[in-house]
Amino acid sequence: MPNWIIRKLQQPDDFIEVAQLLNLIWSEPTTAEQLNEDEDKIPPGQLHYNEEGQLMGWDRPKWVAEDEHGQVVAYAIAWRAPWTEPGALIYSLVVDPKIRGNGIGNDLYDTVYQWAVQVKASRLIGYMKESDERSLAFAERRNHVKERHSFESVLDLATFDGGKLEESIQIAERAGIQFITLADEPGEVSERKLHELYKITHPDIPGYSGDFPWFEEWKKWSISQKGVRPEWIHIAKDGERYIGVVTLQQNEQTRAMYHEYTGVLPEYRGRRIALALKMIGVQTARNYGVPYLKTHNDSMNAPMLRINRDLIGFRAEPGSYKMVCDLR
Repeated sequence: MPNWIIRKLQQPDDFIEVAQLLNLIWSEPTTAEQLNEDEDKIPPGQLHYNEEGQLMGWDRPKWVAEDEHGQVVAYAIAWRAPWTEPGALIYSLVVDPKIRGNGIGNDLYDTVYQWAVQVKASRLIGYMKESDERSLAFAERRNHVKERHSFESVLDLATFDGGKLEESIQIAERAGIQFITLADEPGEVSERKLHELYKITHPDIPGYSGDFPWFEEWKKWSISQKGVRPEWIHIAKDGERYIGVVTLQQNEQTRAMYHEYTGVLPEYRGRRIALALKMIGVQTARNYGVPYLKTHNDSMNAPMLRINRDLIGFRAEPGSYKMVCDLR
């Protein structure tokens, strides 16, 4: 008989051990307090179906595996947001490495899978590190296929020398582009202009699917996230129009910053405005004594990879695969 039980997560008590598990697979650490704070932002789930019978709405069931000593040794979540593509569920599953291979991961995955079938999901999506061959093999044995490849990149600010790259800022300014932060123009009018900029540029990210969050939800999960400050949201303006943005987010444990978002309107691309915004972001990070910057890019996002790696010099790190299981 198994010497563990699978049960629903108990919030907030289980988050102490769940945070430790998630820190094994996430690129930046989290805390129990942060997990609990994020969950408190989300109302109870409400799933429904569209006219084609596809799963819609949102929910976030969570399960843990508890061993005979009462310790949480594995965790899984299946979730979708109101703007997630119809039919899709996204899941994460992590098992304490010391006890992998004894069936806990299989039992926990079966729990996720059975719930996905119960709510009539059509796709089950997981993101796994490309260096984690064991997890990739686990997924492939359960009919997952690799759909997309995302790269992680790191810039060590202690050794970074921007050289002539910062000239892109002056070149853009001479062309009439103004660089400000959200702290310079606070308030809902500016925030709604920023939301529109995100909404227009987001679909151009390779692999993006689903709808875009409405203003209140976008604000909650982007510019109002913990670690994001108005003075770290850098905006490029042409007159009164917001035409580009770089948003930085800081992790309170590592003090590192993450490029939470970069976007430039299509008609302004090819003028090195994105590079100028990136360099302003680098300046901000250095001014705050940040040790390194991180970012992620889809493997098909050649323009942004060129800026990050070829021009600025972000170091390539192991990325992740989007693993998809068709449930139809």
